[in-house]
Amino acid sequence: MRSIWKGALTFGLVNVPVKVYSATEDHDVSLHQVHNKDGGRIRYQRVCEVDGEVVPYQDIDKAYDDGEQTVVLTKDDLASLPSERSREIEVVEFVPSDQVDLLTLDKAYYLEPDSSSPKAYVLLRKTLEQTDRTAIVRFSLRQKTRLAALRVRGDVLVLQTLLWADEVREAAFPALDESVRISAKELEMSASLVESFSKDFEPEEFTDAYQAELRTLIDAKLEQGDAIDTDATFGKQEEEDGGEVIDLMEALRASVERSRAARSGAAATDGTAEKKKAAGTKPAAKKRNSKAS
Repeated sequence: MRSIWKGALTFGLVNVPVKVYSATEDHDVSLHQVHNKDGGRIRYQRVCEVDGEVVPYQDIDKAYDDGEQTVVLTKDDLASLPSERSREIEVVEFVPSDQVDLLTLDKAYYLEPDSSSPKAYVLLRKTLEQTDRTAIVRFSLRQKTRLAALRVRGDVLVLQTLLWADEVREAAFPALDESVRISAKELEMSASLVESFSKDFEPEEFTDAYQAELRTLIDAKLEQGDAIDTDATFGKQEEEDGGEVIDLMEALRASVERSRAARSGAAATDGTAEKKKAAGTKPAAKKRNSKAS
């Protein structure tokens, strides 16, 4: 990884030099646009509407238009802003971790200690862990003032930018204002369904099905050309019934039974595999014993 920014975490008079790295990356298959008639690549150009010339990116400035006047802002103008020049990640406050709304979490960054001694970094990390607090910080990055949550992930401090309060839409749905009666039996059955699906979360178990299918499609077209048989490539796809559930209790009961059956089948398969594995090791053990005698 390459650092994208260097600065210092500051809280009180404590200063923690850090390097900032993007914590995530995009795994999508890269596609570009082409003309469907001849396959020609579609490219975008930045054209000046005054003289019609194509303008290189380095010759482009930004501007604000209020409808009557236009103000041009050069790169030097933007770089001169005090916030843009700041290299501080200022801790504003420490809040209970459960008060940070997951809806507001945005881009994540790793922080690496950038000092000959990581003592201040480790001290802050351990303090956050022991107090179960999240630091709310403020800093500037890429011409934006950002609010972020500073938290611990393993041995690393993670900076996760937060959406501003006015960037989160209010959920106003009239249907939720209606009075709905939920029976004790329905709640019990629903809880049973939740329990049948319950397990520890292992992110590695999940994959991006669309990107995998896209890669399969690309490989098939590279091998067979445009006249591929998608049913042969992906298997016959049956349309799912997406109708509205009429009998909620019956749907819950059927869901619980199906989930339990699926888990029983998986357990039986695992048991068979273990038996085969054990059976496969017995002859080798017997052979070793006879050899020893």
